[in-house]
Amino acid sequence: MNSFFAVFSQHYSLDTLKSHVSRVRSSGRRNHIFSLSGTSSSCMASIVKCRNLSKNQLGGVIFGCTNNTKSECVTKKLFGLPAQHFSYVKNIEPGLPLFLFNYSERKLYGIYEAVSSGKMYIDSYGWTSGGSERTRYPAQVQIRVRLECQALSETLFKPTIVDNYYSQNHFLFELDHVQASKLISILTSLAFAPSVYTPKNSPKLLSAKQRFPLSIQRKETQAPEPPYFKDDFANSHDHFGTLGNSDDSLCLNGYNLLMEASLVNKNAEPEEKDLIHMKLKELARHRQHSAAAITGQSGEVTYMEDVDLEHETYENGMSTLGNRNNESPCHSLDSYATIAQLCQEMEELKAFKQEQTCKMGTLEKKLAEAELEIRRLRKVCMRFESVPETSMTIGASTGNETAVESPDLNELIFLVGGYDGVSWLKALHSFSPVNDVLKSLKPMSTLRSYASVAKLDEELFVFGGGDGSLLYDTVESYNPVNNQWTLRPSLNRKKGHLASATIHGKIFAVGGGNGAECFSDVEMFDSDVGRWISTRSMLQKRFALAAVELNGALYAVGGYDGIDYLTSAERFDPREHSWTRIESMSTRRGCHSLVAMNEKIYAIGGFDGIEMVPSVEIYDPRVGTWMTGDPMKQSRGYSAAAVLKESIYVIGGLRDNEVLLDTIERYREDVGWEITQKRSVGKRSFASAIVFHND
Repeated sequence: MNSFFAVFSQHYSLDTLKSHVSRVRSSGRRNHIFSLSGTSSSCMASIVKCRNLSKNQLGGVIFGCTNNTKSECVTKKLFGLPAQHFSYVKNIEPGLPLFLFNYSERKLYGIYEAVSSGKMYIDSYGWTSGGSERTRYPAQVQIRVRLECQALSETLFKPTIVDNYYSQNHFLFELDHVQASKLISILTSLAFAPSVYTPKNSPKLLSAKQRFPLSIQRKETQAPEPPYFKDDFANSHDHFGTLGNSDDSLCLNGYNLLMEASLVNKNAEPEEKDLIHMKLKELARHRQHSAAAITGQSGEVTYMEDVDLEHETYENGMSTLGNRNNESPCHSLDSYATIAQLCQEMEELKAFKQEQTCKMGTLEKKLAEAELEIRRLRKVCMRFESVPETSMTIGASTGNETAVESPDLNELIFLVGGYDGVSWLKALHSFSPVNDVLKSLKPMSTLRSYASVAKLDEELFVFGGGDGSLLYDTVESYNPVNNQWTLRPSLNRKKGHLASATIHGKIFAVGGGNGAECFSDVEMFDSDVGRWISTRSMLQKRFALAAVELNGALYAVGGYDGIDYLTSAERFDPREHSWTRIESMSTRRGCHSLVAMNEKIYAIGGFDGIEMVPSVEIYDPRVGTWMTGDPMKQSRGYSAAAVLKESIYVIGGLRDNEVLLDTIERYREDVGWEITQKRSVGKRSFASAIVFHND
């Protein structure tokens, strides 16, 4: 198991949740937990900031350099990144567009393309002083220049990849096809135009007469054309010219060949003249290939008929070449650039149209959901209008706030913090399952998710958790009588995904973790002492565990110990002041819920190290064994659960590691599990739930 979901990811966004979970599925191991800081420890693995695009989704990659390393990148035709980036560098295939970002200048260079697959240690000593040590950038790929362009300043390319920025000056290097295409379009417009200037005293080509064949069958190259060209550039092989070997990487459109020819010295050796002749012949082939692509010819290609190269000046040769194609090289270059730009714009229009179609479908779906919600709310309003005003009042006004009256407290489930699919919450809500009404109460002082909640002295205590990037040691309590929050003494250290229970007027905060390690610690809050006191630790480290009180004893069940998900469970008896093991569950589970009802303990859902599960196990302390209960209708973890009036309510959570749920399931012993039609809560995950019981 490579990750422990997005609660400990760098960004704490739902997109990051999905990307990390997809890596979880592809791995199958259970030996790491992600660190908030991106650093590793004995039981944790560092996070690499990346989008985790699949090979089909990857449209391009940006590599980094500085003024000190740029020259070596270009000279060796080799780009590299630190080893952690190999997770996506390995997806690079020949032909994939690449770009080079100079951190010193904050400029983007291109257009490059891969000529090898992404590999580790192509050059084990690259970018080091005299090869004295192993390279710090082993995730490497060999490259060639596709098109030389002016560098783009960050202000010009940032809007194109703005979604990749995770801070003011740092961005993710993976590009999807749309982003890569837009960058290519911008850089293409800034391409260095090849020179067509010929000196007045241009030398003559002295090689013997040669003729191109009148027509030949177009041959397949040994290396297949990269899929990227075929799919995204409408055979831009024909628009930009045939790509040569690595030594000809600057001759991407064919016209640089003319530059080389025009600058040959009069006294060139025969070998050089032959080479120039071959290049001019290759240019002619490229020109005809392009013409064939534009006119729709895909089979036979007719080349120039009778090109007499003997005793002709290079200037005349270039002129002949232009005349035979009824256009000058410069004019043809402009035409090809225009065609390439038009093709690119067509691709962008197609992508835009597809995106708009998806958005329209989403909006139509949301509109239908809104109409259903409006009808439901109308029914609720009609129900309340039919009830006398005195029985409708669930609070008394205290200034601008509304306080919940105590007679109604035992009809409500209180939901604390969490994530609603858009943002992390500091909200506190009261939820009435009977009327399907969600009421907003005074929010907490901070955003708080994956925290724990317990009841003490008729107040709700919320402690630990985090805001999506930071963990807390802070504690605050809520008084439902006056609808006010009060800051309380802090925990001994910052932690999240802990559990809690109240026993004999004392709150026990159990386990959890800080992103770098898992805890077995237990802290106890005594209101008479006014601080948190470290007490007897559990027998095992438990992160994302669940805990509950039953008959004066504290039960801690499941969780993650930094290596694996757990089936084990243990009980704390405050009279003996010790922890003892009880029988283990049959299913590994963390991020699950634990409630007590009718003298039994229910372990509900959670994550088993591979997937979210719907299974339920029931522990009867009188027998000392776990029994398999009826499974929920949906797999879910990170949900909130509470017992109200002989019913267990499981609210929201995550399904299949990535889908945020807005459904509520209810369990009764005589009925089993059923998905209710209650929708007032909406999507909610990483929240805590609690009820006020009659004493």
